[in-house]
Amino acid sequence: MEFYKLDKKEVLSNLNSDINGLTNEEARKRLEKYGLNEIKEKEGISPLKIYLNQYKGFVVYILIAAVVISLAINEILDAIVILSILILNSILGFIQEYKAERAIKALKKLSALKALVIRNGKKAYVDAKYLVLGDIVVLNVGDKVPADLRLLYAKEFKTQEASLTGESNPVKKSEEKIIKDSEVADRYNMAYSGTDIVSGKAIGIVVKTGEETELGNIAHLIKEAKEEKTLLQKKLGVLGKWLGIAVIFISLIVFLVGVLREGKAAEMLVTAISLAVAAIPEGLPAVVTISLAFGVKKMIKKNVLVRNLPSVETIGSTDVICVDKTGTLTKNQMTVKKIYANDKVIDVSGSGYITKGDFFCENKKIDPKELELLLTIGTLCNDTQVNQEIVGDPTEAALIVSCEKAGLKKDDLEKEYVRIDEIPFTSERKFMATYHSYRNRKFVFVKGAPEIVLNKSSKIYKNGLMVNLRDKDREKILGMNEKFANSALRVLAFAFKQDNNFDDKNLVFVGLQAMIDPPRDNVKEDIEKCINAGIKVVMITGDHPITAREIAREIGINGKVLTGDQLEKINLIDVVEEIGIYARVNPEHKLRIIDALQNKGHVVAMTGDGVNDAPAIKKADIGIAMGISGTEVAREASDMILTDDNFGSIVNAVEEGRGIYDNIKKFVNYLLSSNFGEVLVLFAAMLIGFKYQNEFVLPLVALQILWMNLVTDGLPALALGVDPASKDVMLRKPRNKNENIITKNMAINIVLIGIIMTLAVLFLFDFRLQESVIKAQTIAFTTLVMLEMMRVYLIRKQYKIGLFENKFLLLAVISSILLQLAVIYTPLSRYFRTTGLDIMDWAYILGVVLASFVISYLLGILVKNFTKETD
Repeated sequence: MEFYKLDKKEVLSNLNSDINGLTNEEARKRLEKYGLNEIKEKEGISPLKIYLNQYKGFVVYILIAAVVISLAINEILDAIVILSILILNSILGFIQEYKAERAIKALKKLSALKALVIRNGKKAYVDAKYLVLGDIVVLNVGDKVPADLRLLYAKEFKTQEASLTGESNPVKKSEEKIIKDSEVADRYNMAYSGTDIVSGKAIGIVVKTGEETELGNIAHLIKEAKEEKTLLQKKLGVLGKWLGIAVIFISLIVFLVGVLREGKAAEMLVTAISLAVAAIPEGLPAVVTISLAFGVKKMIKKNVLVRNLPSVETIGSTDVICVDKTGTLTKNQMTVKKIYANDKVIDVSGSGYITKGDFFCENKKIDPKELELLLTIGTLCNDTQVNQEIVGDPTEAALIVSCEKAGLKKDDLEKEYVRIDEIPFTSERKFMATYHSYRNRKFVFVKGAPEIVLNKSSKIYKNGLMVNLRDKDREKILGMNEKFANSALRVLAFAFKQDNNFDDKNLVFVGLQAMIDPPRDNVKEDIEKCINAGIKVVMITGDHPITAREIAREIGINGKVLTGDQLEKINLIDVVEEIGIYARVNPEHKLRIIDALQNKGHVVAMTGDGVNDAPAIKKADIGIAMGISGTEVAREASDMILTDDNFGSIVNAVEEGRGIYDNIKKFVNYLLSSNFGEVLVLFAAMLIGFKYQNEFVLPLVALQILWMNLVTDGLPALALGVDPASKDVMLRKPRNKNENIITKNMAINIVLIGIIMTLAVLFLFDFRLQESVIKAQTIAFTTLVMLEMMRVYLIRKQYKIGLFENKFLLLAVISSILLQLAVIYTPLSRYFRTTGLDIMDWAYILGVVLASFVISYLLGILVKNFTKETD
């Protein structure tokens, strides 16, 4: 049916609905009949495909080549063990990647679209997928249209339909029916699923859902964006390639020298290939993905929903957080505490959204009847609903509650004063106006910023009379506004007029209502935490500068105050470092603030909730949207969403981001130092040319090298990825976002540790070589494994993390040692060419490992002092 050709009554009749919405029971029945309002996504990657993907890649092909060569030279056991290692490696890779895939899928479910519907005559939020034909949906600026809707009411309503029709300009909408056949782009009384609301408000009825919507019809043409690699993954990918080339070159030398000395080409080829496989850090980019994905999972528990992985890297280097005051630094639980009307200041008792409270003037309880007009304007020039939950804006909810304290109910007033038109609030206008019909008379009600409403007023309402608004009155009102602001109260002004024309001119000023929005619990401590971490917190608000300054002082934000008007007249870059508070600013000003800070070299996180905040959120290094009060457009532009709108969650995200980056550094440090040690041991042994009974021998055989790569490198390295953040992570300055992950400190340490490992292993190998080749190789093999376990704790010691703080790492180290004992003392020794070690052998090994630990630790301190780097 072409609903755009029907008038409103016909649409409601055809869909068996009315303006009060469906009942919950009827909605449930229709959901069973028509199904969920969702477009089927293309199938994600299957577990089988994830597993088979583990067998792709240069390193895997080298391993397969090693199997083939082993079979060709009749080394069946070698071939079986290498193949077993290949399969085991693939299974481990599959488990990690499958978990990461599931973590990312869980994110998508958490960021599901919500819709504001009218059911049983009341507004309520539901998941958009539960919308059904005939549902009445309320649409506000910044929302995403949740289904195809025929509009029943539209005021200054525009949608952005570029994704659907290609039209780049916002499209103005109306509720009037269209008589002629029209293309999708010309159906001005329809709002289409997936399009963004850029201005105004509307009410619509659902006429199509899911696959039946216009978006559903073209869904097969829409391709999902290709997953972009993070900067860190790209850097490590390049590093891995260069290291790979270097390792292959060294392996080639090992092979050629071995062949020239012994002539055993096939055996030396398997050894060289095993060395290349073990030493090439092919897993670096993959581990970054896994670490980031699991970090994202941890962030969800801390009320931060990460929308793309690169932001986890960036958040750790953030050094300025620009944050909206209302709802993020404050509780967003407004309560009217003061009223100014009839030349009197009136106190209002009660707190929160409880409708019990009284009115006092000079500590005497008064009859609120004299405030009836002021309270009525506040509750009628208002789009919020207060039932069991607040549906709408907390500031408007406070006005409804103050009105109810005087015994005036919104539902009753709305029946008497029927709204016939409105001018919606915008951050540019800074006021809202509604037009009402009451007993054959027409009234305009206005609420907004005191200076704006005063400028629109020519009279004042005092004790039931309308008199001219004099300069003296204006000064008194503005003085009272400033006094309230000094007490950290948010102030709104109210005015009205009786007029048959709806406009906002020549109003009658009625009074002020001042409300408190208390700071969130612990926000002062969170800001102090940021300051200690080298992060500047900048407060942005639409409030009066005095209110802003008082709240900033209370929660510990320092710096000068700058208003939006002042910002327009100066070069912000010159003063941006001195400013800590921006007051009376518009969303467009946020772009200028970000520009100025980024020009000064800062990494900026910016919060926002409105549709006009989206450009600033997009431009910031880290754009943060509000999960509760934020619009869908703001959320879509963001890198992160706060599910509780709480500043403390941003601090948690920074802490988590720094911890994740530390863990990636630990992993890289451990893997590269272990691999370098293994390569250096074999390379040095090759150059030295150890001999047993005039035959050239190496300290390690091919299977031992591969075993270390899988077990002793693999298990602890993966466990490092879930290390807790160090206790001093928020006492350090932010890292430079262009910092290389391999710092000078790390590079020198990797080389020194590699040399120490090589000297320790070759010393013991040479010491026991004349007794038995197998025993000498077993000792060298075991010493290298124990040195790598030592390396894990040396790295963690730099970050001041306790031995038992990561149970997975403890388990990984114990497992690695037990598995090492298994290849020495069980029948597996036959395959790995090892033999049992006695107490004296272990004494030598542990003595060398302990000495290496002490030397490495002392050298680490010297390197740290030399480079002036912490890690």
